[in-house]
Amino acid sequence: MSKPGIHRLPSLACLAFAVLGPGASMAQTTPAATEGAPSVPNAAPAAATTPAPAAAQVPVPAATDSPPAETAGALSIPEAMLPHDLSPWGMFIGADIVVKGVMVGLAFASVLTWTILIVKLLEMLAATRNAQRSALLIATAPTLAEAVAASARRTDPASRMLRAAAEEVDRSAPAIEAAGTAGLKERVASYLSGIVSMAGRKAGVGTGLLATIGSTAPFVGLFGTVWGIMNSFIGISEAQTTNLAVVAPGIAEALLATALGLVAAIPAVVIYNFFARQITGYRLRLSEAAAGVERLVSRDLDFRPRGRD
Repeated sequence: MSKPGIHRLPSLACLAFAVLGPGASMAQTTPAATEGAPSVPNAAPAAATTPAPAAAQVPVPAATDSPPAETAGALSIPEAMLPHDLSPWGMFIGADIVVKGVMVGLAFASVLTWTILIVKLLEMLAATRNAQRSALLIATAPTLAEAVAASARRTDPASRMLRAAAEEVDRSAPAIEAAGTAGLKERVASYLSGIVSMAGRKAGVGTGLLATIGSTAPFVGLFGTVWGIMNSFIGISEAQTTNLAVVAPGIAEALLATALGLVAAIPAVVIYNFFARQITGYRLRLSEAAAGVERLVSRDLDFRPRGRD
């Protein structure tokens, strides 16, 4: 009886193995699968980093195609605001009415300055030449009467001094014996001084205008500068951009007004100083001529024949 039971044990063991075998194998493979699971997250970053370069390359063309804000603003500037001619004449044509008035005034002042230079230069050359000739005539004449006769047809100040002195001597002749010659010399000197002063004032005509232009032209140009800069700021605010095409015209107008102011002022000051020296020298020559006339009068009075006692 016992032997048949022993023979059943292997068969029962085989049956149990057949039933429990798949479960056991599943239990053994489950930890392996669980241990292999952490490798999945490691694959995820690789998968995530792989398409990153392609995604980063997408916005690059869009960034290069989009223009900067300042460039877009420059492209939106009206064509009428863009300067087409930055020559002096072009800037004058495109300038504001106030700046145009300043430029015209300064240009007129400059033309007036050079006109005064030409006119006064010819006038001073002629006056200086006549004064030198008359001074030589007075210095070489032996008597007042001969000097007056030699300059009868001349109208320069020195010739007028000779005639004025001769007339005063003739008018005072009856009183010379009783009153003496002191009063006569004073009266002659007074006439000569008046002629010299009048000639100096005539020679200085026009120089006052040069002084006015030289002192005021820079400030007029400065006014045009300020106005042009104001126009530049207005253009910036209207265009809402600091593009050079908007700022440059107003600044160019301002600088042109300043340049015209200097062009008018600098020559006026130089020419004024030149004529001031010329007039001073001319007055000195007339003063020398007046001194020569006084010497002739004194000589005639000293050699005048005295009346009988």
